[in-house]
Amino acid sequence: MAGNEKQKLKLLYLLKIFREKTDDDHVMSAANFCEELLKYGITAERKSIYKDIEVLKEFGLDIIYTDSPKKGYFLGQREFEEPEIRLLCDAVQAAAFIPNNKKQELLSKIGSLTSDHQFGSIKKQVYIENRSKCENNQVFYNIDLIGKAIEQNKKIKLIYTRRVVSDSKENEYAEREFVVSPYAMIWNDDCYYLVGNYEKYDNLMHMRIDRMKKVAITDQPARHFSEVSEYKIAFDSADYASKHFNMFSGPTESVSLLCDNELVEAVTDRFGQNTTIIKSGENRFTARFDAAVTPGLVNWIVKFGGKIKVVSPAVLTEMVKERAQQILEVYNA
Repeated sequence: MAGNEKQKLKLLYLLKIFREKTDDDHVMSAANFCEELLKYGITAERKSIYKDIEVLKEFGLDIIYTDSPKKGYFLGQREFEEPEIRLLCDAVQAAAFIPNNKKQELLSKIGSLTSDHQFGSIKKQVYIENRSKCENNQVFYNIDLIGKAIEQNKKIKLIYTRRVVSDSKENEYAEREFVVSPYAMIWNDDCYYLVGNYEKYDNLMHMRIDRMKKVAITDQPARHFSEVSEYKIAFDSADYASKHFNMFSGPTESVSLLCDNELVEAVTDRFGQNTTIIKSGENRFTARFDAAVTPGLVNWIVKFGGKIKVVSPAVLTEMVKERAQQILEVYNA
């Protein structure tokens, strides 16, 4: 009876073997499949393997037979191709808000989407231990709750922590409770932010999700984003992220920068391919785009030194001048 029950699982185990053990460079013969199935307590003959493969192909699997350089079968097209798996792994590794133990779990899950051989090769190239500086294991729980709150149009209550300067050698943090109407979660500069409205003010605020504790969905309906932002029908996360630097809030204005030609890619990478680029002489161009005039934008401009000059708006020109003067005063002190 037990043997018969195992036989009922034969096709499922065969599928598992195809996914884990085969790819373009690693093929298996019918005899190989019989050997692998035996590890799961399932006996099989080669003739039955051929029939099972036809069933899996009829089900929709892209099972391919090859006779060069070795005869055998392998699983061809998968849900994710190898370059896509690499991108997912790189994204997980780059995310500063994901704790290391969670990164390892995610990498293992991503690895299950390709063969053991391919993931082994990918893992050697992308896995870097201890890159994350986040110790908040509530991050994924927070993301789940915030997502549900946005879907249910409810406010959330949370404790927000910030590092403070103290005489102690130990890290110290200040904690504060907030009630927020959540609108979107945005990944920016390897951090994950909540964009929402703090009930005491009529604007948008950004909060690092990895700095949140005790997130809870309340019974209070969220304030509509049209009351505190330019968006009326739907909150456009992509548009909002493209206009706000390093998640600093600020008014959106039309910005014009005079830049050295060598910065054309840096500008279009930052502001998008729809940025207006106008040649201004032999060595410079003018870039025009809409962005929030914030300290984040100022920081980005200043890091290029004399290779960028603000043409407009005037308020941004003054902010850059003030930042440059602050830097000069530090070194003249």
